[in-house]
Formats: sequence, structure tokens, C-alpha cells
Amino acid sequence: MQFCDECGSLMHAQGDEMVCSSCGHGVPKEADLSEQYVSTDAQDEGDVIETSEEANFEGKPTDDDVSCDECGNTTAWYTIKQTGSADEPPTRFFKCTECKSVRRAYD
Repeated sequence: MQFCDECGSLMHAQGDEMVCSSCGHGVPKEADLSEQYVSTDAQDEGDVIETSEEANFEGKPTDDDVSCDECGNTTAWYTIKQTGSADEPPTRFFKCTECKSVRRAYD
């Protein structure tokens, strides 16, 4: 995105120049802008939090103070995810280390 130096509005491509949507000010298009921007295509999969029932939770932190509703086991892997708006507390997802059942806990 490019913004107008005159009024600050968003500019759009029109032929070989960028033209302001508000005031009509134009500037020549720059040939290659790729060096000015950072690409986020290569995301490390280690940063992804899995919360689906099929998720492989091995290696995640465990909580020994929860009780599984299905089998009674007292150890579960857990992840924390913001499922609501930013002013609400996050949701904790627990996966039993024995029967692999998943449940949510709202704080």
C-alpha cells in the first residue's frame, strides 16, 4: 500500500503512476518494491498451537491437577488459546494423556 504525500489518503495504481483516491496527486510507480517489504511466507510450524481432537499433544506441558471426565486420569496436556475478544480470558484446552479425550476450561 502506498499513501499520498499530500493528504495521506490511500493511492491506487493507474497506468504507470500511483494516484491518490482523494486529491488526485500522482507519482510514478516504483519498479520493484519487493526489497522494501518483509515476506511472512515461511512460518515455523513450531509456533502453531493445535487444539483439534486429532492434535498430537506429546511434548506439550502437562497439568496434574485435572481429572478426565471419561477415564478419571489426573494428567492432561494443555494449550491456551484466545478464543474470544481480547478483553476476555483465554480458553484452556486439555487432552487426557490416557484416553486422549479433549475438553475446554474457561477461566
